[in-house]
Amino acid sequence: MAVSQKLSRKKTMAGVVRETSTLNRVLSTVDLTALGVGSTIGVGVYVLPGELSKFVAGPAVVVSFFIAAIASAFAGLCYSELASRIPKAGSAYSYAYIAVGELAAFIVGWNLLLEYTIGGASVAKGMSLYLDSLGNKTMETFFRSIYEIDLPYLSQYFDFTAMFIVFIFSVGLACGLKDSVRLNNLFTFLNCAIMVIVIVGGSFHINFKNWSLPKTSVPNWAGKGGFWPYGLQGALKGASTCFYGYVGFDCIAASGEEVKNPQKALPLAIILSLFIVFLAYSGVSAVLTLMLPYYAQDPDMPLSHAFDVIEWPLLKWTIGVGAIFGMCACMFGSMYPLPRILYAMSNDGLIFKSLGKVHPKFKTPFFGTIYAGLLTGCLSAILNLKQLVDMMTIGTLLVYVMVAVCVLYTRYREPNDNDHEMLADEYIESTTLTTLQVQYTKKQVLKQLFNLNRFVRSNSLSSYVASFQTTCFTILCLPLGLYLSHWYELDRTNWIIVQGLIIVMFIQLVSISMQPESKTPVTFKVPLVPLTPALSIFINVYLMFFFDIYTWVKFIIWMVIGIAIYFGYGIRHSKENNQNINIVNTSLSKSSLNVD
Repeated sequence: MAVSQKLSRKKTMAGVVRETSTLNRVLSTVDLTALGVGSTIGVGVYVLPGELSKFVAGPAVVVSFFIAAIASAFAGLCYSELASRIPKAGSAYSYAYIAVGELAAFIVGWNLLLEYTIGGASVAKGMSLYLDSLGNKTMETFFRSIYEIDLPYLSQYFDFTAMFIVFIFSVGLACGLKDSVRLNNLFTFLNCAIMVIVIVGGSFHINFKNWSLPKTSVPNWAGKGGFWPYGLQGALKGASTCFYGYVGFDCIAASGEEVKNPQKALPLAIILSLFIVFLAYSGVSAVLTLMLPYYAQDPDMPLSHAFDVIEWPLLKWTIGVGAIFGMCACMFGSMYPLPRILYAMSNDGLIFKSLGKVHPKFKTPFFGTIYAGLLTGCLSAILNLKQLVDMMTIGTLLVYVMVAVCVLYTRYREPNDNDHEMLADEYIESTTLTTLQVQYTKKQVLKQLFNLNRFVRSNSLSSYVASFQTTCFTILCLPLGLYLSHWYELDRTNWIIVQGLIIVMFIQLVSISMQPESKTPVTFKVPLVPLTPALSIFINVYLMFFFDIYTWVKFIIWMVIGIAIYFGYGIRHSKENNQNINIVNTSLSKSSLNVD
């Protein structure tokens, strides 16, 4: 098989659904919603509003969270449709394997590993620092006395507390999911209760003048005052960081094989968790910036500082305890999906098989969970994770782009349809061992751009056109996102280029919308297709351009390591190399195309 064919080989939808699973189905909709909320409302809600309002966006941090929420909502809708179509472990990785191909699936899976590893390590580090702050830096002093690290991008000391936190959660997840889920539900409920107390309690001390402060009353370093002290650009830049606060809800989709009723529970839990998280972030950031001027916020512990200023010490300590519960829930949500991604990728042969082995007693990917815990624990102990948060967010944004692309690919593809509408002399058939390809004439393809063939059912030609237009649209999002991320610097010529790109992309969306859709019944479908997935693609690409060059360099290095692993191991050990699987897939393709 040629290398290009190996890179683009796909799993069939029917084949994936028929795969047997050895994982226990114990999760309900409530469990999933609590998992999504708990994994999302963690360090972000206790840190981001203060840091961003003081240095990046001012009171417009509320707008930043709203923009990030929109991007996450679009991604959440796309996740919901794919989760209802493909309720398997692996989340976006499994979706990409079916819709796009093996290389794209590996890239998505590799970025999910980055997201959950760095995410879990950052939560453990944050929890360690928070506990240490309550004890007047006693642990830091002790650990520094043992060994002090003096290297850039690393922690100043080996944080044994963070490593121990990761170890406890790893063992709990490896030895029994259901008990861990019950504890997570409790932590999430307490965390949400603290958010309600903060919003209600803070609303008694709000002052709307803090959203319209004149320039003369703010420090020189604090921008221009008012609601937009750092301008619209500050709010947009804040949105790229606020996006980190919403990372985590996709862990719901990673649990497809452990859900009692996945087709209904997965979409509902994703939508509910995003809605609850948005209410928490928007409410807390609004109350916080109304209680104190944006330049007076504490970037490290903004909530405790705000209630300390208004002399509510009891609520200050309540928030401190709530932060610990919130971080525990977030830690669970960050650690839980990581071994599931390892499980899915190892079962497909793209990474080492031992990582996906399910324990006969605990019915969990035991070794993968422990291995992921050791890796995450080491990172939390030695790294200065603040430098890596942006890299994690870039990886997540790329995953969300691929999820939206997968929605458009699968929505316009019908695996079981017959190409009976095509005349036999209008195409040339070429068959390989693993796939059946139909090559159409240029005239047919051009006519199908706007469905002049008048197909009412999706077939290989309409699916090809929709996929091609989706790919071209995604590529054009790159220059458009780059231009618009520097809109304040554009001259007349650049604006003409921007307008041309928008017109071409609009025509592409019209072309996609005119293709016949898949008739496969699904419990949840993204509304306003192709507009909604297209907006998700563009917004996520656009936000990626707000990160600096150093973040991009680190991200590229991570990707180079992943590509090396794939070409060194995965491409040869992939389950799709199995000749029997390929023969079955070829038969399915022949049957679906009804070629004699």
